[in-house]
Amino acid sequence: MKVYVLNGPNLGRLGIRQPEVYGATSYAGLVTSCQTTGKELGLDVEVRQTDAEAELIGWLHQAADEEAGVVLNPAAWSHYSYAVRDACAMLRGPLVEVHISNIHAREEFRHHSVVSAVATGVICGLGVDGYRLALLHLAALRDRSTGG
Repeated sequence: MKVYVLNGPNLGRLGIRQPEVYGATSYAGLVTSCQTTGKELGLDVEVRQTDAEAELIGWLHQAADEEAGVVLNPAAWSHYSYAVRDACAMLRGPLVEVHISNIHAREEFRHHSVVSAVATGVICGLGVDGYRLALLHLAALRDRSTGG
């Protein structure tokens, strides 16, 4: 199963940006963790990060065309990007929205995600472990659908 782990703005700064909120794991560490977990689960995982909204939308279109699973941390775009939300709505594979911090315990403007309504599930507040849990969920969905 092909799975794209897609990350929005500022996530390339993990480990540097507000470690008290986002933890000490670097972006490179997150990539390695996702790839290792994917390999253990028999998933073909590709991890990407962008600060350009149009690029993320293009990746979501690619995932839709491939019927791939997606783990998405839309970051700030969660709260206002209807373009990202609409691209997510086109996905034909499962979508797990992930947030490193608990968006509901932060500033009011972060409490709502426009993406959540079209996601298969949402994980927030579990740090980078949320990515591992999202990949475990996608592997379980695959196994249920294939009888494996």
